[in-house]
Amino acid sequence: MTFSAQALRTETHALTSAVRNALRGPGRERDLVVQSLKAAGAGLLAWVVARNLLGDPMALMAPWVAVVLVQATVYSSLRQAAQQFTAMCLGALLATAAQTLTGDTTAALALCLPVLMLLGNYPRFGDQGVYAATTALFTLAAGSPVTASALGHRLGQAALGAVIGVAVNAFVLPPVHLRDVRENLAALAHETGRVLHGAADGLRDGEWDEQAAARWSRTALDLERRLDGLRSARRWSEESLRLTGSWLRAFHRVPLDVPSAEEDERWSRVTGHMSTLARTLAVAADSERSPGPPDDPALRSYARLLALIGDACHAEGRRIEGSETGGTDGAAREAMEELHDELQARLRRLAAHSASRTAVLGALLLQAENVWAETVRSR
Repeated sequence: MTFSAQALRTETHALTSAVRNALRGPGRERDLVVQSLKAAGAGLLAWVVARNLLGDPMALMAPWVAVVLVQATVYSSLRQAAQQFTAMCLGALLATAAQTLTGDTTAALALCLPVLMLLGNYPRFGDQGVYAATTALFTLAAGSPVTASALGHRLGQAALGAVIGVAVNAFVLPPVHLRDVRENLAALAHETGRVLHGAADGLRDGEWDEQAAARWSRTALDLERRLDGLRSARRWSEESLRLTGSWLRAFHRVPLDVPSAEEDERWSRVTGHMSTLARTLAVAADSERSPGPPDDPALRSYARLLALIGDACHAEGRRIEGSETGGTDGAAREAMEELHDELQARLRRLAAHSASRTAVLGALLLQAENVWAETVRSR
């Protein structure tokens, strides 16, 4: 009961936040509301047109297809319209042929459904192949005679629904996903900053054990997932402009200051360096693979350096969001340089006493320098 109540509160909070975000201003939640209303409107329009033009009081195919084809991008609507209509034609044709051959609905279903389910897995159909089998079910189970005239009527409905669904998606607030690139880039920068601050806090508190190493490894995986989200957003943004980019720009629906793909590459490198840094920390914290951590003063200096790089990542996130124009200030850069010089001096002194501990500190410093070079020195 307690678990159910907690789950209900969590879901309620998530729903409330989504509604609040949709009302507050442009964003992912509002885009979802717009697309949902467009799909509903396309279905209603297809129903009305099919009943009046085709004279079918049970006009099911047209609104069904129209709702499904209001997709995330205009290009995907057109692609899926072609796939779905082909699959539906195939399903209706085989169902009609099976009914004509057997003269019995059950026998016709038994004859055509296995074939259509297999054909539905053909890669050219994408995820629309299942509509071949469902169309056959509607064709045979509708109760009306399965004739050539009825077949043409259903396919006409499907074509009408496809035209309406694609047209509504293309001409009524066509979806543009360029904002998602900026949001994901900024989130990746902030997440990198949080990971660096978390590692810095742990090192300052003397956390250098297997539990800490496991936590550092998990944070690196979180960054990889965030990077995957950025790549997906970039693909969606590019697809948003296929077939529609020129006239969307003409109506000023496409922002001109979308972060370039070079930013994706830069943060991809940062994520790779962060993964290596996390692995280096994990290996260094493993007593069976490492002689032990550097001394406390060196760890504290290293922690301060990680924290400053984390601050730089947060500054980059705010710059990407547009809330700040500058990057890391001069005082922070100077402090980083001083800490770097101090750690380099410690490395030289440590080399005279312990080659293995020198390797540990050197590896940690190298990975921090890699992240630093991409987030601070490159700006």
